[in-house]
Amino acid sequence: RYGDWLLPGVIGMNLMFSGLFGVGFVIVRYRKNGVLKRLRATPRSAAEFLCAQLLSRVLITLVVSLLVFLVAYWLLDVPLLGSGWLLLFIALVGGTAMASLGLLIAARIQNEELASGLLNLISLPMMFLSGVWFSLEGSPPWLQAVGARLPLSQIIEAARAVMLEGAGWQAVAGTLGQVMVFALVCITLGAVLFKWSAK
Repeated sequence: RYGDWLLPGVIGMNLMFSGLFGVGFVIVRYRKNGVLKRLRATPRSAAEFLCAQLLSRVLITLVVSLLVFLVAYWLLDVPLLGSGWLLLFIALVGGTAMASLGLLIAARIQNEELASGLLNLISLPMMFLSGVWFSLEGSPPWLQAVGARLPLSQIIEAARAVMLEGAGWQAVAGTLGQVMVFALVCITLGAVLFKWSAK
């Protein structure tokens, strides 16, 4: 059913918006309001602060994604042919990747208007090219190639494989490995480029 195929996309979209806006927008607001400037006086490093922000957002996103899945599973009879633990791990990896991208975007931005524009510039094309609402099978090959490289596409692809095809850990390990490398690169760059104050 289309609803069965759609659910992993909806969960992936939730991971994306929660990670990008829930982390990126908040950090920019903290910087603009002077909160980060006061936090700079504490003995915590930029990497520790960013990891704390990342962890808190990912945990919240996981809870929301789990609730969405459970409601669909119980009320709409959505199938889960693979491991529930693997699906939860995919959500964890996906949430971390999206939140780390939000961290990278917010590393040096000083106002909320620019942050909002950049976050929308990244999130909206990713949503339409990652197969959230529809498949890209009929689109030009170059567009399919671009879409397949997006981290959201890889998250949704892995989730659909587990839910609808019963894929195991080995089947999605390569895809998840790429998403984890992407998250690590974004976190590292975000920590290096991070700026505490707006000046």
